[in-house]
Amino acid sequence: DGRAASKRLRTLMDGDCFDFPKDEGVLQELVAMMTTQGDIVADIFAGSGTTAHAVMAQNALDGLNRSYLLVQLPEPCASKSIAHAMGYGNIAEISKERIRRAGKKIKQESAGKAGIEKLDIGFRVLKVDSSNMKEVFYTPDAVSQDLLSDQVNNIREDRSSEDLLFQVLLDWGVDLALPIARESIAGKTVYFVDGNALAACFEEGVSEEFVKLLAKREPLRAVFRDSGFAN
Repeated sequence: DGRAASKRLRTLMDGDCFDFPKDEGVLQELVAMMTTQGDIVADIFAGSGTTAHAVMAQNALDGLNRSYLLVQLPEPCASKSIAHAMGYGNIAEISKERIRRAGKKIKQESAGKAGIEKLDIGFRVLKVDSSNMKEVFYTPDAVSQDLLSDQVNNIREDRSSEDLLFQVLLDWGVDLALPIARESIAGKTVYFVDGNALAACFEEGVSEEFVKLLAKREPLRAVFRDSGFAN
């Protein structure tokens, strides 16, 4: 029942950080009945992350590989709440921590089971944000020669290489759950998506020598920032 679910979550999270959580056992039964290999279970009101917990638990039980997609607004925790006292600024932070702890607990409880080491308990956190590109303030006929140098670097200063990578994946319709590896080539960080499906380097000073080294990896596509080339 609901009280039992609250007690289990309290034990998992070391405190009453979330009121009225869904019962992960009930959700796990629904996952077992209604889904199969490769299915995606979506929950657009993630709350404490119960749906993710249920999906991982069922994957551990039957050995299938399901995924989950959770959506949760960063709704602030009340300043006088237990969650706030525990260090959680918003509900989304509770969701993320619950998924981390649940995944670890499921693996520990299933230790020794055949294939459990392959259970995927990882997840990615993405948030809706403005474009990585700077706003364009001028119409083409209002741009003069002395303003062109300001347009060379068109990326916002506070954006990371990971921000740029995921915008590329979105723009090209690439699955955001594909494996991503980060490697160093000639001292520059390169991201390889799904093996060699895509290679991306967003650093500056990209030289012909570097491009030739990258080309030896035979990526299907390569992406650089507009201002990234040495000359």
